[in-house]
Amino acid sequence: QVQLVESGGGLVQPGGSLRLSCVASGLTLDRYTIAWFRQAPGKEREGVSCTSPRGRSAYYADSVKGRVTNSRDNAKNTVYLQLNSLRPEDTAIYYCAATTRWYGSSCYSTVAAYDYWGQGTQVTVSS
Repeated sequence: QVQLVESGGGLVQPGGSLRLSCVASGLTLDRYTIAWFRQAPGKEREGVSCTSPRGRSAYYADSVKGRVTNSRDNAKNTVYLQLNSLRPEDTAIYYCAATTRWYGSSCYSTVAAYDYWGQGTQVTVSS
């Protein structure tokens, strides 16, 4: 049974940082594209970033580019999302998701492309 478990969210002041983790079980991580999505209250879920199965490529939404780093440790079956220079508009529940398909630079664009999802971790940016 495939399971994705996110952690690392919390309350942080504007300009602060957080590192989110997504631990995968029931799958071989280097065969999966992993994406991070987020959903703010009253808004649709949106893509943040994604990495290719072996971690050689990573892509980012314009809203987070330059502030976010997506990395993975396939040996630990874990994917990380480093969030820096956080803004109030980054407040959302952050989800990781997995698929065996690779979509190139649009890999974070489509929620429906992903087969497996974690339960999410809350990130709140507020002073």
